[in-house]
Amino acid sequence: TQAAGVQVLFSSLTGDVMLDALLGAVFAIISYSSLAAVLITATLTATGVISFKVALCLVIGANLGSGLLAMINASGSNAAGKRVALGSLLFKLIGCVFILPFVDIVAEWLDKLPVNDEELVIFFHVFYNLIRCVAMVPFADLMARLCRRMIADDVDNALHLKPKHLDRSALDTPALALVNAAREALRMGDVLEQMLEAFNKVVHGESREERTVRRLDDDVDVLYTAIKLYLARMPKEDLPEEDSRRWGEIIEMSLNLEQAGDIIERMSGDVADKSLAAGRAFSAEGLKELQELHELLIANLRMSLSVFLSHDITSAKRLRRAKHRFRLMIRRYSHAHVDRLHQKNVQSIETSSLHLGLLGDMKRLNSLFCSVAYTVLEQPDDERDYE
Repeated sequence: TQAAGVQVLFSSLTGDVMLDALLGAVFAIISYSSLAAVLITATLTATGVISFKVALCLVIGANLGSGLLAMINASGSNAAGKRVALGSLLFKLIGCVFILPFVDIVAEWLDKLPVNDEELVIFFHVFYNLIRCVAMVPFADLMARLCRRMIADDVDNALHLKPKHLDRSALDTPALALVNAAREALRMGDVLEQMLEAFNKVVHGESREERTVRRLDDDVDVLYTAIKLYLARMPKEDLPEEDSRRWGEIIEMSLNLEQAGDIIERMSGDVADKSLAAGRAFSAEGLKELQELHELLIANLRMSLSVFLSHDITSAKRLRRAKHRFRLMIRRYSHAHVDRLHQKNVQSIETSSLHLGLLGDMKRLNSLFCSVAYTVLEQPDDERDYE
């Protein structure tokens, strides 16, 4: 602290509280510790390099600098970590704004105490932070709400769904490994159902659910990739005939669900961009039709997962009939939409291409869901477990 450069730097501080506090903040960041900055400030005060008032400003600035340092360090953290750092920084900034205008009065009052200046600097650091914390505690909830608004929840990889049934140690036992892969495929189906529910909310005007659809589609992609790589470690040609067939069924089901996820994501984006963003709404009749089709898609998805798991021939035939009924409904609703266009229904005209596009996409979704019925029904009867 006796070096000529240090003396010149700090002796140039003439009592401009803002400049002194700013230098204190920079000093804390450079030293990577507000406490280190405070201790050095106390030493500079003891050697007469800086005045007591300047020392107080440096301490106040050092506290602010520690908040900035924490914010910088939290840049790689999740949203919750960033909010904590931001709240701390804002509280320190508020304390700085409130105390700096009165630093002259505080310096005069403390200077009258029978304590060395360097000790007073450290005491001020402790009691300033203590008083500031006590004063700010009642406003913690308000600050938390403010920080939530300023820093949105992030959707990072930690929040994404991850495979939980693909035990690599089971690969030595193909039958068990196939069961694991099938269970993971069922999880894909559960995520698809969540996607359909979120998409339905988008159709009904909740545009923020489009983000949920995108996140869930990422989950579907993660599970599909994991299943594909898991089964790739168990070559189909090395398996017994029955296991080889089940291997193919799982791959096909997973692929169909992955493609369905992509379709739902595209449908959601189309509704958000072409309807909600443009301020256009479906007609009441069109919305009712989409709702009915949505409910049927959910039912057929659940039935397809049941057929995939059980290979029940009765359920497979029921699923095949459900596909045919769905196709007839699509045709009927397409004709009904055209009739509304002839009646010059304004809402139907504005959303015509989108509405017809959604009907076509829903038809493709239903075909993907119901394809498992044909896989089961094409198997020889003598290979069914139920017989």
